[in-house]
Amino acid sequence: MLLPTRTSRPAPRTAPHRLRALLTAGALIGAGLTVTAAPAQAATSVCDQFGSTTAGNYVVQNNAYNTSGQCISVDSDGFQLTQAPGSVTTDGAPKSYPSMFIGCHYGNCSPGTNLPRQMSAINSVPTSISYTYVDDATYDASYDIWLDPTAKTDGVNQTEIMIWLNRVGAVQPVGSQTGTVSVDGTDWAVWQGNNGTNNVISFVAPSAMSSASLDVKDFVGQAINAGLATDAWYLTSVQAGFEPWENGAGLAVDSFSASVN
Repeated sequence: MLLPTRTSRPAPRTAPHRLRALLTAGALIGAGLTVTAAPAQAATSVCDQFGSTTAGNYVVQNNAYNTSGQCISVDSDGFQLTQAPGSVTTDGAPKSYPSMFIGCHYGNCSPGTNLPRQMSAINSVPTSISYTYVDDATYDASYDIWLDPTAKTDGVNQTEIMIWLNRVGAVQPVGSQTGTVSVDGTDWAVWQGNNGTNNVISFVAPSAMSSASLDVKDFVGQAINAGLATDAWYLTSVQAGFEPWENGAGLAVDSFSASVN
């Protein structure tokens, strides 16, 4: 069982250009001039069951497919679960998958995306993420990566890759553990199964990770080795967020990045 961790962001340092701006503002005020600071970007609340919004080049989705009353607050860097009431049994599907992504998911495509794209035409898919965890919930913190033999932008893809960076409570991936594999210097437990609509291969970290930098192509290579895809298949989206089974308010993606080279 992976133990939960709680993370917090350190107080930001004042960048040199910001310090110069503050000094300039002080000089202007001393000269009798009024300086008006630019307002901070307001967070966007999304409470619709399948509602979404954009944050830069990413789509942020509520994706509350198995619950009601869930809300997320989205800013320019990430999102936080602000309402996550109720629970479902841990031997079934989670309540939801609030997440950020690049690519296309059920007809919703991120701004300027170059996905879907065949894996044979992709050199690397670097991604990084930083999480805030809570203790009073049952959930996993995970990537969700989708592959299909066609350039599909809507509907269910044939193969799903999950990367579990943390899990809290009595939850496990689809299927059963088939072994371990070393990817990016970490020994991941490998699980395989089918959820009734698509094949799933999951990689579970040996201990909780509150942040990570990975190359998605390394994990796609493992799925290809397992016979769940080929280089001719298309990467359609790279998603990251949470799968809560019970509660979840306060869980947050503090930052997320992904690109396809």
